[in-house]
Amino acid sequence: MEPDLFTAAAEDRQEKDPSSSPLAVRMRPRTLDEVVGQQHLLKPGSPLRRLVGEGGGGPAGPSSVFLWGPPGIGKTTLAYVVSKATNKRFVELSAITAGVKEVRAVIDGARRASGGFGKETVLFLDEIHRFSKAQQDSLLPAVENRWVTLIAATTENPYFSVISPLLSRSLLLTLEPLTDEDLRGLVHRALTDERGLAGSVTLAEDAEAHLLRVAGGDARRALTALEAGAGAALDKGEAEITLTTLEESVDRAAVAYDRAGDQHYDVASALIKSIRGSDVDAALHYLARMIDAGEDPRFIARRLMISASEDIGLADPTALPTAVAAAQAVAMIGFPEAALTLSHATIALALAPKSNAATTAIGAALEDVRKGHAGPVPTHLRDGHYKGAAKLGHAQGYIYPHDVPGAIAAQQYAPDALAGKRYYQPTRYGAEARYADVVEKVRERLAEGGRGEG
Repeated sequence: MEPDLFTAAAEDRQEKDPSSSPLAVRMRPRTLDEVVGQQHLLKPGSPLRRLVGEGGGGPAGPSSVFLWGPPGIGKTTLAYVVSKATNKRFVELSAITAGVKEVRAVIDGARRASGGFGKETVLFLDEIHRFSKAQQDSLLPAVENRWVTLIAATTENPYFSVISPLLSRSLLLTLEPLTDEDLRGLVHRALTDERGLAGSVTLAEDAEAHLLRVAGGDARRALTALEAGAGAALDKGEAEITLTTLEESVDRAAVAYDRAGDQHYDVASALIKSIRGSDVDAALHYLARMIDAGEDPRFIARRLMISASEDIGLADPTALPTAVAAAQAVAMIGFPEAALTLSHATIALALAPKSNAATTAIGAALEDVRKGHAGPVPTHLRDGHYKGAAKLGHAQGYIYPHDVPGAIAAQQYAPDALAGKRYYQPTRYGAEARYADVVEKVRERLAEGGRGEG
């Protein structure tokens, strides 16, 4: 790295008095082996392993990489480990404060270091999505000619926020959300490690569960909450961080919610029943409880998609597309922004007209099938494309609907045992009223012809 005088002074102070640094800084991994999570990116021969010198160089040297993922899951940490472990010149910039001038200065320095001393340069650029197209363009020659090896971090989808020429010259590494087990291991290490709390306090089991919920998959947030709780406990002269102490120190009450137990299913059930009952305020309350407890947003989105078909159906044909779009958006953006998308979908579903006609229709059809009320497919509907089908009478007498006015052919479609059976019973609510009118006319037209010939 190339710190300025102020950065150098701060680092010197931290080395002399480590406790002056935040716990999250003190517990930064020193090697790739200490990194929490992201094991899919840390296998032998991976780009990150090669960046720290584990592998060859030359024409097959490490490529520039983009690290994509939500905040707090290790993008900056990985860059920090590279800076400490690599024997290369390491320069860090943030797209929030840097511009083309700073980028060009780094590139010029990299070319001088390479030409004069044979020293390669690694440039870590944080928040690259904040760079304009012109600013990103300024990186192209350096990346293409390998004057620098770029490590770029972004929380936004690089396919939308990064110019394609720059992305095509780099490897895209997607960081996975940290699991509770990942964070639990990190917290336990911080409690006992000499760089961390060095065994000065312990963490109660219920307090640990609350801390993991507060963290929401963010390692930095977990360590910050742990440090706050430890400080509060030590100020009280207590050797254990209790749930009460942690709640006070992070100013957030623990929600009674067990993602693997009754609360998980009870609150999810209450959310869906509130939507079914059109109580938008109650639905938002239960949604908020699930979000605050750290529930998987994909689970919530799946429940909303089911609700859209189960309780709304054709009364509002836009309900299912809204729920599906929410699920897709949630998968792309994650928390905290996913809360907005889930709220959007929940409100739309709660206030939509309700119909369970689609639910009862398939239920009734399945019941008949399971009771053996099926019977053979009418011969005029059977496949007639294979040799010998005509001799069996298959597809004979079938009327092609597009050949008749209105594209409704008056012929029998159901097996004989179920001819005239009506499963779909539309309501007169919302848009389904139109389907109710249509289905009656269609059924009348179909009944005119009876069974097709053959």
